[in-house]
Amino acid sequence: MTDASPLALPVVDAELAQRLVGRLARIEELLAGHCQGRTPYVSRAAAHLMMAGGKRFRPLLVLLAAETGTHPEAEEVHTAACVVELTHVASLYHDDVMDEAALRRGADTANARWDNHVAILTGDFLFGRSSELTADLGPDAVRIQARTFNRLVEGQILETVTPEPGEDPLAHYLDVVAGKTGSLIATSARYGAMFGGARPEVVEALSAYGEIVGSAFQLSDDILDIASESDTSGKTPGTDLREGVPTLPVLMAQASTDPADARLLELLGADLTDDALHAEALTLLRQHRAMDQARDYVLGQATQAKKLLEVLDPGPVRTALESFADVVATRSS
Repeated sequence: MTDASPLALPVVDAELAQRLVGRLARIEELLAGHCQGRTPYVSRAAAHLMMAGGKRFRPLLVLLAAETGTHPEAEEVHTAACVVELTHVASLYHDDVMDEAALRRGADTANARWDNHVAILTGDFLFGRSSELTADLGPDAVRIQARTFNRLVEGQILETVTPEPGEDPLAHYLDVVAGKTGSLIATSARYGAMFGGARPEVVEALSAYGEIVGSAFQLSDDILDIASESDTSGKTPGTDLREGVPTLPVLMAQASTDPADARLLELLGADLTDDALHAEALTLLRQHRAMDQARDYVLGQATQAKKLLEVLDPGPVRTALESFADVVATRSS
């Protein structure tokens, strides 16, 4: 996949890519309509982040997974693609309030442009709109969406608290990632296969695949935050480290009992807003074996995800899904 690719997934088959591009354009049209409220004010607030761009990875995964079935062009597939993207964007409004963020996708966040009340209620509006659409898909879809939403919100809650006494901090963090990120990507793959008419075993395999690669993609971002020498990861290297955000390599380093790691452990428990301390911690962490441990973990997750795809017939869809797992595995190397 090159930077010039119009798709957020590595689709090399020209015919498949063309179909997906065309259907994704249809999704864009539908999303613009779903952001319309009864008043211009609500419509502007609801469309603010939706129209700011984004990779549309989740609806694209719905469309790609639908290609494993007998009717990938079904209108229910389009509806499901809108459901997952509306849910995702709605969660971003709430995330930005929690993070007190000023920018999202290069634009002012809703909380910065208006205020926290407008941002929260706009997120609620989009969650409501996604629920309306889910109801059109039937009771099974409603049940799946409700469980997904519960996991997403619970993941957001757990992200704000420290692990319980005796709880493994790494296990806690992986649970947060699975809830906040993996759950909705799993549902994206499930919806696509389900409404595209795929076999039941394919639906289950793609759902499991989606959760694994979705979580692994976030974990590879964790590694890039430490390893990248420039802002190629989309943010300044060590941003999470400076802000005290727990990430995969940090948590793996903190599990060390080696006396030689005493200075690194001291720094990881300190205030790293100081530039000199931050630079020292970043250097030590880059040299630490936790980086290789984190990469090995992500590689193992990607391998596990690809194994699930063996239920699919060989072809461009399976190749695209395997290639995405490979991207997840190698982007942090």
